[in-house]
Amino acid sequence: MPNFIRLAPVALSVTLAAAAHAAAPQPLSPPAQPKLVVVMVVDGLPNEQVLRYRSQFGAGGFRRLMEQGAYFQNAHQAHGVTVTAVGHATVLTGAYPYMHGIVGNNWIAAGTKESMYCTEDREHTYLGVKTQPSDGTSPRNLRVNTMGDELRYSNGNQSKVVTVSGKDRGAILLAGKTGTAYMYADDTGQFMTSTYYMKSYPQWVTRFNEAKPADQFYGKSWTPLLPAAAYEHDADDDLVAPRATGEERNRFPFAMASDSGQLDSKYYNRLRSSPFLDKLTLDFARAAIAGENLGKNPAGVPDVLGISLSSHDYINHAYGPESRASHDHLQQLDRLLASFFTDLDKSVGLDNAIVVLTADHGFPNTPEFYQSRQFDAGRVDGKKLVADLNAHLAATYKLVKPVTAYLLPNIHLDYEQIAQAGLKREDVEQAAVRWLAKQPGIADAYGRTQLENGAVPRTRIGTLMQRAWNRDNSGDVMLVMKPYWIIGGGKSGTTHGAPYAYDTNVPLFMMGKRWIKPGPSGAYTEVQDIAPTLSYLLGVRPPAGAEGRVLAEFLQK
Repeated sequence: MPNFIRLAPVALSVTLAAAAHAAAPQPLSPPAQPKLVVVMVVDGLPNEQVLRYRSQFGAGGFRRLMEQGAYFQNAHQAHGVTVTAVGHATVLTGAYPYMHGIVGNNWIAAGTKESMYCTEDREHTYLGVKTQPSDGTSPRNLRVNTMGDELRYSNGNQSKVVTVSGKDRGAILLAGKTGTAYMYADDTGQFMTSTYYMKSYPQWVTRFNEAKPADQFYGKSWTPLLPAAAYEHDADDDLVAPRATGEERNRFPFAMASDSGQLDSKYYNRLRSSPFLDKLTLDFARAAIAGENLGKNPAGVPDVLGISLSSHDYINHAYGPESRASHDHLQQLDRLLASFFTDLDKSVGLDNAIVVLTADHGFPNTPEFYQSRQFDAGRVDGKKLVADLNAHLAATYKLVKPVTAYLLPNIHLDYEQIAQAGLKREDVEQAAVRWLAKQPGIADAYGRTQLENGAVPRTRIGTLMQRAWNRDNSGDVMLVMKPYWIIGGGKSGTTHGAPYAYDTNVPLFMMGKRWIKPGPSGAYTEVQDIAPTLSYLLGVRPPAGAEGRVLAEFLQK
């Protein structure tokens, strides 16, 4: 028989009273929150470059992130179409493209069969700047919310979410539905927003633009930062960027000027492919911190600053990540980050902030570089490929131009004509898939019926491509390039967008002394993990489409 302890009635009543008092709800101290969350995206930075050049970094930029933050070296943009808009849409939504709806920088709109730009919204225009119909002016096409949206919802919109980028899509897709996005105007060298966000500029933005900071670089040159010996293992310029007749501008030193000899749009556009646009972007971020009092919110709630640095993408497109230009730009960016972190420490205090740095996608080397090392690599003329596919399907099924539109890797078929001919759409899709898979540079393809039914191969590549496909915005056939092959003509430069590690593996740093344990990690991680992790630290629910996990093993207790 159990040996229960019996209490006298009086003692029992006293004990129960004490227990009731102890069980009474006590005020809970909310967990410490950062005053500012800074989310940085380096456009087109493969993690491979960070590792390859790490010994040359200075003390305060990437090295600071490595030493004081968590460094996830096996982090991936875990979807199959690795381009700027898709990657930026992923960072703070935690969603895959099939959910957030941003399937490319552009896609073919289902109704019109015309190209739709990712942040296009013809109901809004740039504020005070000439706007083309397909310019990026709002997050209308983003189908889910962001961590910043959830933060603002949780405290009655008292948190401020401000983003800035050299590209409209870089700023808009980080800002979510309720933040405020600013982007570089390469016609004027100023930073602008759109009527989606406001009717007039705050005074701090007007002051920044009136100072014409972009003009300071006119007549200056971008020259290598390090001694010549530091670049001895980089690819030869003549291999990755052969000169056209009379071309003098694709070699160091890169002159910041224009043919007219005046400050004009060609000059402001030229800044994009240099460290100077990154400096301007970070300077605007500094102005935003001061102008909006970010990190000093009077309501005592956290603010969010999103910064997308665009230049590395432009440089890698032109020269490849194996080039001296790309190598030096990363070193220049490292020093710019060091200066920015120093200023952030003075204005807000890094002990009061969480800093996240990642990339929207990686980059392959140029096909010519791969070929020089005996890889099967090359370029595919997309226009010819689709024309030949059209001819093949037309001849096979006696159809007239069955391919109605394309923005590779997506191809759209004329389902109405196919039905009128008494054909099954799946049969035509699979005929296209079989033909494409036999073409040089093409590894595989998937049809709409396969993708709708989740019938793609259960491989890593199949999974990534399934995640990248959205039933409304994607095509009827989606192709996959072979490793080291790209879509595009010409004889120089490279591009991204593939499901291979060189395009998916990006750096991911998270730094915040009070919240993040420092140290390296080789565990598989996804960029989709950023939003759930930040949401957890901020004490708000994850964004609606988030499918990543909280990186709990690197959080301080």
